[in-house]
Amino acid sequence: MIVTLVSFAFFFGILISRIGLPPMVGFLAAGFAYNFAGLEAPEGLQTIADLGVTLLLFSIGLKLKLKDLAAAEVWGTSVTHVVASTIFFACMIFVGQLCFDIPLFQLSFLSILTLAFGLSFSSTVYAVKVLEDKGDISALYGKVAIGILVMQDIFAVVYLTVSEGKYPSVWAILVFVLLIPQVRKAFYKLIDYAGHGELLVVSGLFFALGAGYEFFYSVDLKGDLGALILGVVISNHPKAKALAKSLFSFKELMLVGFFLSVGMQGLPNLAVILTAFGLVLLLPIKTWLYMVITTRFGLRSRTALFSSITLGNYSEFGLIVAALGVSQGFLSVDWLLVMAIAVSISFAVAAPFSAKAEETYHSNKKLWDVYQKSKLNPKDEILDTGDATVLIIGMGRVGAGAYKVLSEEHPQRVLGIELNEDRAADLVQQGYNVKVADATDTDFWNMVRLSEPVEEMILLAMPNHHSNVYAAERIQASGLDCKVVAIAKHETEVQELLKLGIPSFNLYREAGEGLGREAVKAINLKHA
Repeated sequence: MIVTLVSFAFFFGILISRIGLPPMVGFLAAGFAYNFAGLEAPEGLQTIADLGVTLLLFSIGLKLKLKDLAAAEVWGTSVTHVVASTIFFACMIFVGQLCFDIPLFQLSFLSILTLAFGLSFSSTVYAVKVLEDKGDISALYGKVAIGILVMQDIFAVVYLTVSEGKYPSVWAILVFVLLIPQVRKAFYKLIDYAGHGELLVVSGLFFALGAGYEFFYSVDLKGDLGALILGVVISNHPKAKALAKSLFSFKELMLVGFFLSVGMQGLPNLAVILTAFGLVLLLPIKTWLYMVITTRFGLRSRTALFSSITLGNYSEFGLIVAALGVSQGFLSVDWLLVMAIAVSISFAVAAPFSAKAEETYHSNKKLWDVYQKSKLNPKDEILDTGDATVLIIGMGRVGAGAYKVLSEEHPQRVLGIELNEDRAADLVQQGYNVKVADATDTDFWNMVRLSEPVEEMILLAMPNHHSNVYAAERIQASGLDCKVVAIAKHETEVQELLKLGIPSFNLYREAGEGLGREAVKAINLKHA
C-alpha cells in the first residue's frame, strides 16, 4: 500500500507542479484520489503526518524571535481577526441553516460557534511552506504572518484544553521553570557536542520530539506547542540555522504524509461538497479582514496584502475542532469531511495568489493603497539608500566578503542590504554600512530609482536563488538602469539568470577553479 500511495503522491505532485501550482496541492489531490479509488490508508500514515507538523513547528521556533510576537501588529491583529472572523462565519452558517433544511445544518448554537471558531484560523503548515519556498520567512510580512499563526496556535491550545477538560497539571510550571538560562546552556552544550553530521539531525529530532513534544504532553500541555517553544529556546544558538537545514529534507518528507492524510478523511456526499465549496467562496472576506486589520497598525498596503494572502486559507486546526465535535457528539461526521475538503481546496485556491502576489499588488495598487494609513509603522517605512552607488543585496558570508573588496574600491559608497534584522545589527557593530530592507519589494526599488545615486552596480548575493531572481525581476520592473550581477550555485541557476540578461558568479565552479589554482601553485613551489 505504501508504494502505491507514494506513486500517487509522486505523479500527482509532478502533474500539479507542471501547471504552476505547488506540489503540496498535488499531494492533497493524491490523497483524495487514493481514497476515491477505495484503497486503504497505510498504517502509520497519521503518525508520519503528526511528525511532520511537529518538526515544522520546531523549525518555526528556530527562526522565531519572541519580540516579534510582542508587536502590536501581531497580537492586535490575531485577537481582532479571531473575534471578527468567528462572528462572520457564525452568521454565515446560521444563514445556511435558515436556507437549507437538511440534516447537515441541524446544528445547535454551540456547534455553530465551534465551527466558526475553527474556520477563523489559518494554516501554519501551508503558510510556512509558501514562505520557505519564496525565501520570505524573514521578510516583515512573513514575520507578521508567522507571528499571527503562533498566536492562533496559543488560542488553539487554550480552546482544546478547555473543551477537552484537560487542564495543565501542577507540574506544567516546571516547563517554564526549567526553561531558564542554566538549562538553555545545557541544551547549547548538547548541540555543540552533536557536531555537524548525522548526530545534528538526531539532536533536532530529540529536541522537537523528546524534550519538546513528549515533555509538554506529559504535563497536559499541547505537544506541538512544546516543539515550537523548544525551537525558540535554542534559536539563538550559532548552529540553529544549520540545525534547521539538517532537518529540512526530513521535515519535507513527513509533511507529504500530512497533505496526503488530509485528503483521506472520507468520501463526501453532494451536500458536503457543496457546503465545502460555499465555505471556500467566503475566503475573500476572511482575507479582506486580515487586510483591513493589519493596515490599522500602520503596515504598508503591500505588506498587509502579502501577509493577508499568505493567511487567506483554512487551517488544519479546523479538522481538529471538527473531530473533537464528532467525538463529543455535537457535530456529525459529515462536518469533518466538509472541513477536510474546504481546507484542501483553500490551499489549492490560495497557491496561485501567493505565487502572483506582486502582480496582484501592482495591478490594483490604487485599490490597496486606500487601506494604507498616512502614518506608517516605523518598521515598514521604505528605505532610502542615500548616497550609495553600490548595493550588495544579502549580507551573508558571500555578501560580506564582497562588501570588503568593493568598499576598498568605493569607500563610503557601498551599502549592504540585509533582510534579517539581527544579522544586520551584528554587521553594523562590526563597522559595516548595512541597512534592513526587503529586496523583493518593488516599492523599495522604485525608491532606489527615484533617489538615483545607485549607478555603479547591484550585487545579488542572497542565499536563496529564487529570491535573487525575484529581486532581479523587481529591479527590471522598476526601470533602474545599472549593472546587476548575481551569485549562483548550479548551472541551471546560471542559465535562469542569463535569460534575464544578468551575468552570474557560479560559487561552486569558481571555488573549484580557485582550489585548482592553489594546488598548481603548491606543486610549482615544491618543484622550484
